[in-house]
Amino acid sequence: MQAAMTYMFGHLQGLGNLPWHESELHSSQMLGNPSVSVKVSSYMCSLRRHKVQAGKVAISARTITPQHILKRMYHFNHHPDNWAILDYRPGGCSDGSSESLRWAGGRIRRCLHAAYTIAFLCMLHSDEVLKIQLHDLHFFSNGLILTLPFRKTHQNGEEHLCAIQAIAEWIAASKILTGYLFRKFASGDRITEANQPLTSERFLELFRNNLLDIGVDPSSYGTHSFWCGGCQYLHIERQWPLHRICEWGGWSLEFTNLMIVKYLISHNDDATEPCEHFFNPDRSPSVKCPHCGRSCPCA
Repeated sequence: MQAAMTYMFGHLQGLGNLPWHESELHSSQMLGNPSVSVKVSSYMCSLRRHKVQAGKVAISARTITPQHILKRMYHFNHHPDNWAILDYRPGGCSDGSSESLRWAGGRIRRCLHAAYTIAFLCMLHSDEVLKIQLHDLHFFSNGLILTLPFRKTHQNGEEHLCAIQAIAEWIAASKILTGYLFRKFASGDRITEANQPLTSERFLELFRNNLLDIGVDPSSYGTHSFWCGGCQYLHIERQWPLHRICEWGGWSLEFTNLMIVKYLISHNDDATEPCEHFFNPDRSPSVKCPHCGRSCPCA
């Protein structure tokens, strides 16, 4: 609300971002942007406080799902035309061919998928993932240990969720031996020589381009989508209890603030089951697995 007002007064009305104040020359004349004022800021803080007290929270980014989003992006990125690493050709980006119209090459897609799996399985922010360096990784014959200042993890998973395979493919393609694991890209799908991490803004841009590849509207997805998606995946599909998820994510076990509920339940997420199926007597019964205890309508 305040951002819209600031834009309207500042850009459309040409008042800039100068705070709203009384003119020193004319006491009856006000100058600056009306939305950039102490009263408006105080009102917005008070509004937020009252909404929190009333149990209303800001709607987070739409959740990434392992099957509908990650698996589809995995198969799209692994298509031979998209997965191939092509030689750099200076000045070859304006010939109008399908190759020149691609927004990413094989290196970028390997980089993205490795970052996706780490962010999803370890429930990390994008800026945390992009700060990972090579000395944080330790490969073994049966797994991978990723050591971070705030967490130590060991992961393995399905094909499209296997962080080991994704990281190994990215390291083999990038040939990065030291420094940041996810570095900035230059034109032509090339990796910059400077040891500088990929920015969160650039990562979000590439991620949303990848969503467009599979026909998904990217407007409601953000860098928190992997955090939320990983939380729901571990709880619903892997059947992890809430205490275990909190310990894995480094969250407080004090459930009075119900922080984890914001990630498990969001108004932005797709419904797992239509309401008309809840008491439908003609619906096929679901089968409960005797080993993992999972019971889903698609069983």
